[in-house]
Amino acid sequence: MKIYLKTEDEIELMRQANQLVGKTLGELAKHIKPGITTLQLDKIADEFIRDNGAIPTFKGFPNPYGGPFPASICTSVNDVVVHGVPNAETVLKEGDIISIDCGTLLNGFNGDSCYTFCVGEVSDEVKQLLKTTKESLYKGIESAVAGKHLGDISAAVQEHCEAQKYGIVRELTGHGIGREMHEDPQVPNYGRRGNGIMLKAGMCLAIEPMVTMGNRAIWMDADRWTIRTRDGKPAAHFEHTIAVRKGQAEILSSFEEVEKLEGKLY
Repeated sequence: MKIYLKTEDEIELMRQANQLVGKTLGELAKHIKPGITTLQLDKIADEFIRDNGAIPTFKGFPNPYGGPFPASICTSVNDVVVHGVPNAETVLKEGDIISIDCGTLLNGFNGDSCYTFCVGEVSDEVKQLLKTTKESLYKGIESAVAGKHLGDISAAVQEHCEAQKYGIVRELTGHGIGREMHEDPQVPNYGRRGNGIMLKAGMCLAIEPMVTMGNRAIWMDADRWTIRTRDGKPAAHFEHTIAVRKGQAEILSSFEEVEKLEGKLY
């Protein structure tokens, strides 16, 4: 395992890449409504990222199981946990949820963040799933401080979600991030406090709870990208990129643009 500690200058560059991801999610929030296709959302994101001088990192991202990712964002609707591929056939409808995962490469560093959006009016049951998942992300971030361990982040996410009887996807994890989109270490959403490597100031991590309303079991579609819940129940996914500091982690990405438009739905 090779973990790169970032300098202050590098963290500043990462902040810029991540702030652009936040602005892209904010731009997409303006268009998420019944009748739009996931492919249309992808085109909006691709143009926005490139117009701001960055490259969408996901486009062409290699897949150990098949071909490269064909789009600039992942659009995961309802029972799709992660890695949903934008297409012209998937039309958003009232009551859907869609998680949009977005990555940018700007000035040699990566940004990575995800937000799960409501399409129109969504059931209270689904809103509660989203609320709990988003809360668990911030619980994990609270534990991402120098001197604690990786397992402290993982346990914080797991405990918060399982207390509400939700499932924690175990096959997929958060990750280190920097010049590469995926760096060491992996950041699971389940674990034990005090376990794993000790966190050091300058580590940059993408923390991303992936949480299911029902059973945590998942499967992969024939496209070799799309990951769904086996029981067909909804899943939520929120992600921030953070820098580990002494005392309190620094969140480099932002939900501010989205929340300005959405208000506090949950």
